[in-house]
Amino acid sequence: MAVISVIFALKFTDYLNLIVLSFLIYVFQFYYKYFTRPNKLPGPLPLPFIECSYLFKSDAKQLFISLHEKYGDICEIYLGGLRRISISRPEYIENMLTHSATDTTFMIRWPYSEGLEELGVAGRGLLFNHDIKSWKYNRQFFNKAIQSPSFNLEAIKWVDKIFQELEGYWESLANSKLSSDISLDNKHKRSLETDLSLWTNSFTNDIIIVLTTGERSYSMASLYNNLSPIKVNISDALIEDSDRFVRGIKEHTLVASYFTFLVSSLRHYVPFIRNNIKSLVENKDFLYEKLELIIKKRRTEIEETPIGEKLRNDLLTSLIIANTKRDMDDLKTVEGEIFRPLTDIEIRGNMLDACLGGTNASANLFGFLTYYICQYPQVKQKMISEIDSIFPQNTCINHDDLFKLDYCVAIIKEVSRIMPVVSLLARYTNNPCEIAGYKWDAGTMFHVNLYGVHMHKDHWFNPDTFDPDRFYKKNDEIGRYKFAFTMWGGGLRICPGRKLAMIELLSLMVLIFRKYNVELVNEKLPLNSVTSLVTFCEKLLVRIEPRD
Repeated sequence: MAVISVIFALKFTDYLNLIVLSFLIYVFQFYYKYFTRPNKLPGPLPLPFIECSYLFKSDAKQLFISLHEKYGDICEIYLGGLRRISISRPEYIENMLTHSATDTTFMIRWPYSEGLEELGVAGRGLLFNHDIKSWKYNRQFFNKAIQSPSFNLEAIKWVDKIFQELEGYWESLANSKLSSDISLDNKHKRSLETDLSLWTNSFTNDIIIVLTTGERSYSMASLYNNLSPIKVNISDALIEDSDRFVRGIKEHTLVASYFTFLVSSLRHYVPFIRNNIKSLVENKDFLYEKLELIIKKRRTEIEETPIGEKLRNDLLTSLIIANTKRDMDDLKTVEGEIFRPLTDIEIRGNMLDACLGGTNASANLFGFLTYYICQYPQVKQKMISEIDSIFPQNTCINHDDLFKLDYCVAIIKEVSRIMPVVSLLARYTNNPCEIAGYKWDAGTMFHVNLYGVHMHKDHWFNPDTFDPDRFYKKNDEIGRYKFAFTMWGGGLRICPGRKLAMIELLSLMVLIFRKYNVELVNEKLPLNSVTSLVTFCEKLLVRIEPRD
């Protein structure tokens, strides 16, 4: 009763004074903690409540590039309730990316957060999983399926088969007089003007869906139907509305940075951010619903298949049967504990990671490849000569010969250096460590600015110049620090799909450039890209015509 009496006795000015006092106490504590922090590094001044979000405009790549330019190779920024250490020098990341089967200091990419929980990825799958035991558990089955020789051979088979489907759509569009993309040159060759980024995203989505589920989606067919008056029947597609699924994967990646770099109050109460969050949550629900339907359908098919009968060799089947009666001969243990079967939620997390990595990374990197190849005729001719020497017209793509394409591999590496699809590597320490000469407590958040590392003038000659010869033959071993180039990350968190990505990229380079001449519609236009956690090739208008 006394407390209630005091509450009613207080006047409006008393409440106002209490609010002001509370605010001043919070500000004092905020800046006391800031100015007494260990290892003081240069960086923008954080503000109470919003930290450094006044600098964040969803483009994480540009944010960390600007930090590097202004504050140097190691600096700091406060976002999402965390002090984040930005590193842009190769020597500083050696401990972070060195492989170790026992040291778990740098195994966590992101700590648990409300944002990642809201996104539905906290503690699930591989990409954002903060639980080391859960991550190891998921990685065991994921790697087993995606890195097997049979999986790689299956990938080559499907790339070739789906490319033939792609050619059919291009030919139909080029032959249609109603298509606005058609033009005839002086030699009366049919040529197709189109946005290649749309096709590569649809192509890689069709590839990753069939490799992960064993069934077809028809993203390219859906795209073709949007562009052509002639329609194809895709009623038996595994994913209804495949076009929306592809766009959903892109949106999921683009807006995810809001959940990792902004605190909950900003996400839900700042109007323009709140609208983006609402859209992303709706998109997330759409993606999860589609993936859950696929998992349930395949689980039912497996349950109805007699034990002992051979099953399809795809990621989803491997994840469903792992450590069940169908897989008893291949039980795995970690730290003495036998793995249990994966739940549907865990399988969904792995499937989403496969779709995010298998679609976004390969598609966007191929778009960047095409842009730079078309901008540098000498590089293009040297590449075509190598392709023609190893894969003459009408010869089949095979695994061993693909990896004889040394110059093509050099192009892929140089494009990845100058235009990394993933521009930031995140690591959250669970043990004390030493980085850049400083001792750091457990619970420190590091961000490796890959653009800064890949363009560092102390390690690269003319880093702004596109030059695949840096990686050709033995040139990449001369005068370059080991960690100055990190295309796939490093340590135990190195990209598990790196072999599949190289197969996709090299196969596409062969299949397209040995048969077609590809040119930019406007060579003077800069590369059109947009960045969040991943850099997307936003639009790439090209002219495609058969080679002589």
